[in-house]
Amino acid sequence: MREFIARMRERGLVTDIEGACDEEFAAPKMAAGTDRLLFFHNLSGHRAVMNLTANRESLALALGMDQTGMVKRLSGMEYTGDVIREGTLSMEKPDLSRLPVMKHFPLDAGPYITAGIVFSRYDEVENASIHRMLVLSKDRVAARLVEGRHTHTMLRAALENGERLPVAMAIGVHPAVIFASCTRVPRGKELEFAAELMGGELRVSRCPNGVLVPPAEIVLEGYIGGEKTAEGPFVDITGTYDLIRQQPVIEFTGMHLAPDYIYHGILPGGNEHKMLMGAPYEPVIYRAVAGVTEVKNVVLTTGGCGYFHAVVQVRKNTQGDGKNAILAALAAHTSLKHVVVVDEDINPDDPKDVEFAIATRVRGDKDILIIPGARGSSLDPCQAEDGTNVKVGVDATMELGREREFLRAGW
Repeated sequence: MREFIARMRERGLVTDIEGACDEEFAAPKMAAGTDRLLFFHNLSGHRAVMNLTANRESLALALGMDQTGMVKRLSGMEYTGDVIREGTLSMEKPDLSRLPVMKHFPLDAGPYITAGIVFSRYDEVENASIHRMLVLSKDRVAARLVEGRHTHTMLRAALENGERLPVAMAIGVHPAVIFASCTRVPRGKELEFAAELMGGELRVSRCPNGVLVPPAEIVLEGYIGGEKTAEGPFVDITGTYDLIRQQPVIEFTGMHLAPDYIYHGILPGGNEHKMLMGAPYEPVIYRAVAGVTEVKNVVLTTGGCGYFHAVVQVRKNTQGDGKNAILAALAAHTSLKHVVVVDEDINPDDPKDVEFAIATRVRGDKDILIIPGARGSSLDPCQAEDGTNVKVGVDATMELGREREFLRAGW
């Protein structure tokens, strides 16, 4: 992570906060007002960063890719990087009070770790994913484990065998590792994907409990057992408070801190949160749409919480390609709510350009698809109690054979 921060600083993309700043509300408020990387030199006496990859420019830099071709390149990844195992990390007694864990909003249940990657290991399978974690004490947190996701299924398997799930939480890793942990990859391939993103290899260390972790500013090892406790309220991707649920407790047994460590926090509902939620799904949608038509780009929009709204840019070959692209996108990312398909001359990353396409190329009676009763996202406040929602697709492409009638004036 330090190498990435240095590269961002060379490009003038870092804002240094030299004065003292409090971890309760003050730092989150500052992060909410910008998408620049903020480096806090005195966050309650510690160094910390926020907005590490809060826009496409910084994410592309982190992944070593050109911004315009990033989605296409990511869609071709094969998850084949080399994971090189090194020694075992030394650990000391865990003490979360030594970290500047932030309370972000007034109604939050307490201070939340938001950029902690949970690495888990069971039946020789390694997994990595980000989970929000409510700090309960010096060595215990409540972790939101979404039902059906890999960490949850691994925990269930361990508990069914009368065992606890060994885990390690890493904070302050290279953003390529964060991106890999946020991406749906083949089972147990997060570390290989991170290695591929970082040029082909990634060195990892083993925690005393057997879990592998990449280089990080902070590592805590521990176990998840059968204990649950109340977790929430917490502001999620929509900027609204999520529900209070009974969630598993992680009990930490060891901690490893880098000298003069740098803490990383992600603002809930902020630009970095939206980027990490949405950008990993863009190549998934790209691959799906490529199966039905010629796709050029995919953007999950900031206004759509980085998760619910997609703009898909295509080159139509047949008249029905726009509709097929809509259906492919909705199937690829089941949390999508609204999809707009546009032509090559429309910039999918420009809301005004997309609105222009809707205004001039859409007839509501033939270009809008409404799909009721489809699976939605638990993060959507208007989702039905049975988990379903209404999906809408807008075909904002020109009718083939009439392109000259839609020619845009220019020089």
